[in-house]
Amino acid sequence: MLVETGAHGLRVACANRAAQAEGVSDGLRFTDAKARCPALVSEDIDRAGDARALADLGHWMIRFSPHVSVDGLDGLMIETTGCAHLYGGEPAMLECVDMLLRCHDIPVRMGLASTPGAASALARAKPGTCLKPGTEMAGLGDLPVSALRLSEAAQLLLRRFGLSRIGQLYGIERGSLARRFRSAEMADAVLLRLDQALGHRAEPLSPLRPVPAHAVRLACPEPIGTSEAIKLGLERLAHTLCDDLANRGEGARGFTLLAFRSDGEVSGTEISLARPGRSVKHVLRLFREKIDRIDPGFGVDCFVLEAHRTGPMETGATALSGDLAPSDTDPVMLAALADRITAKLGEGSVCVTRFAQSHLPERADKLQVFEGALPEPQSEPAPGRVRPIRLLSRPEPIEVLAEVPDGPPQRFVWRRVARRVTRADGPERISPEWWRHTSAPETATTPQGSRRKWLAPKLDPRADADLIQTIKSDLEMLPETVCLKTLPRARDYYRVEDEEGRRYWVFRKGLYGDGRGGPPEWYVHGIFA
Repeated sequence: MLVETGAHGLRVACANRAAQAEGVSDGLRFTDAKARCPALVSEDIDRAGDARALADLGHWMIRFSPHVSVDGLDGLMIETTGCAHLYGGEPAMLECVDMLLRCHDIPVRMGLASTPGAASALARAKPGTCLKPGTEMAGLGDLPVSALRLSEAAQLLLRRFGLSRIGQLYGIERGSLARRFRSAEMADAVLLRLDQALGHRAEPLSPLRPVPAHAVRLACPEPIGTSEAIKLGLERLAHTLCDDLANRGEGARGFTLLAFRSDGEVSGTEISLARPGRSVKHVLRLFREKIDRIDPGFGVDCFVLEAHRTGPMETGATALSGDLAPSDTDPVMLAALADRITAKLGEGSVCVTRFAQSHLPERADKLQVFEGALPEPQSEPAPGRVRPIRLLSRPEPIEVLAEVPDGPPQRFVWRRVARRVTRADGPERISPEWWRHTSAPETATTPQGSRRKWLAPKLDPRADADLIQTIKSDLEMLPETVCLKTLPRARDYYRVEDEEGRRYWVFRKGLYGDGRGGPPEWYVHGIFA
């Protein structure tokens, strides 16, 4: 017997057959259960472990249908639409599911109906029943109201009214039934569950995994465990699935291969394409890199190949020669190359650089996963805005040994190596992006009447006159605690060359006497070819 802590202490969460024979039932208080059977043995129920086991079982049931969802704490909902014909009809499908689960010592009770609510009620109160569409009202009439998945409070209130069967709710006027409950929420819950079971209101289901746009399956007469057999099964599925996509004029950007083993485990692998495709040769080539990841265990008795992220394919005639091609780059061949690299190195390993709107060089571009199309080429840079071929991911600080005010460094140390500058060009001033500045301020307190006198002498007279005027105007509205170091600093970039011919892109962060912190700092930001 399994117990758990409830609002009134320990109660029976699940009683086995031996305990039920002694009069112990689910929901009974633990003290009452011990009084009925003093030799009762109990332990705490593991709800989290049960949920994981139920989810694992649901993933294994995907072999019958791609749409499998969890129903409560102990049930699974399988959508049989479009799948039952593979087993010779819905009754035959139920027999196949029952036989498979019982072979693994998993007791099961099943029900089949056209609505999730009716199927759940049949599985819990009248297992083995199959209702035809439109017969839900007659088929559920004799079942207890507890089969509607109601709360314990709602079931107790219905029993007090003498309503113990679902059929007794049919003849009661809706408004009268709602007035019998203590709250409108409880009445709405009862009416909702009843309407969902009868098909008057839809009941959305949340599948355990995304439902594929297209899927094909291959059942094995005998469990297979060799890599050659797995490759043959994949090849047959790929031909069938790609032909289906071709008939629809679509391609897929993702393919997933699932292998359902005879021991109840599921092993699988997937591939991603940069652009929609349906070439059997290309799909098999990508799976070839990952087919060894499938563990057959004691044998695989069912394969499923799914297509995800489907969409229309761009089709066109191939140019007879490179001179007649509209572009020097073949997008199809480029996407195929990216797919092969991704299959070897992993998802997100192929990226392209896209330009972004930013003054700062490190923010002027960003990496994005390649999606089958190259970004538009950037326009020619403005005169004087030469950029290095290699830009460091982060500017690295340097120690300037010889410096000329408002000029490039004469000597500097970078990565523990001293370098003497022989030639230099610049500066190129890049203004700070003050709207992005979010660093924590360092504050200082000054008397109310001396804010302008305290800050104004620290402004560089050679700076922009409009900037000085703006700062002076803003100072009039500052509180007594003013912030200095939150003001971003400008950058002056220089192209310098050392004695060995190496060229660097360095910058000075800040100006002398700008009142925005200490002395300027120097950094290396890039390397020229």
